[in-house]
Amino acid sequence: MSAASSAVTNRTGPGAIPELFHGLFDDAAVFPPGNLPVAEAVPAHRGHRAAWYAEAVGPLLCGAGRLGELAAAASGGAPLRVGLVLPGGSAELGPALAAAAPFEVVGVELAVRDAAEAVAALDRLLPPDVPAAVELPRELLRGDGLDEVLDVLVDSPYRAKFRTGGVVAEAFPDEEELAAFLTGCALRGLPYKCTAGLHNAVRHTDPATGFEHHGFLNVLLAAQETDRAAAAAILAERDGAALAKAAHALTDRQVTVIRNSFTAFGTCSIAEPLDDLAALGLLPSTSQPQEDR
Repeated sequence: MSAASSAVTNRTGPGAIPELFHGLFDDAAVFPPGNLPVAEAVPAHRGHRAAWYAEAVGPLLCGAGRLGELAAAASGGAPLRVGLVLPGGSAELGPALAAAAPFEVVGVELAVRDAAEAVAALDRLLPPDVPAAVELPRELLRGDGLDEVLDVLVDSPYRAKFRTGGVVAEAFPDEEELAAFLTGCALRGLPYKCTAGLHNAVRHTDPATGFEHHGFLNVLLAAQETDRAAAAAILAERDGAALAKAAHALTDRQVTVIRNSFTAFGTCSIAEPLDDLAALGLLPSTSQPQEDR
């Protein structure tokens, strides 16, 4: 495939963000391990939304318990696009939606132990124009449990959400576990988002913690696979140049399939994934002066 026909190119200036990365990076700056104070996260997020790479940036994610802080920090500025993260289950949904009235709520992420309960609560309380994602504990998504949960969600208007990392080694699924989730969703045409541990483009071992991190570029490329072994092989790839070459070779149709599946992920750093893509030749550098872009 020629560079001209590639769906992912190293463009600069307006339209510099290829479709493969549009809205991919939800701003989870206030969550671990970033833990940025809300008063700092709001102006930083507004800076991202005003930058040349704004098309890559999703909403600012906020937990139900911090909406008061967020309202105070955002007072007097342009309305914030906010994604509500509700780890406390369905009981948090109604109060959080009421507390989020000052914001433009563009998504809800609901963590529960019962997919059917989550769907019922969202059907009852969520405005019809607000998308939602349902997260269940990973132990419920193993074996037959995965099929049961995905079958519930595929008959609903809601996405699945899968946790790909955390602050302990056990929070990171291996390639086979993540591949089972990705291909289960792909076979059903069920969209999903991911959260935690995907700060970097390429699979790697963190030198400080020893944790095995999935790469978000690996996940993007695996998102089009329906074969579990093939998806696991892509997730295991550690050669950034090989992954970048595969991304450059994607057709527009493949990009559409991928992003209809893998819709976004939460990252406590917006700069880190962008810098990784720049290093791989998939984006211009975030450190370039404006006149050079």
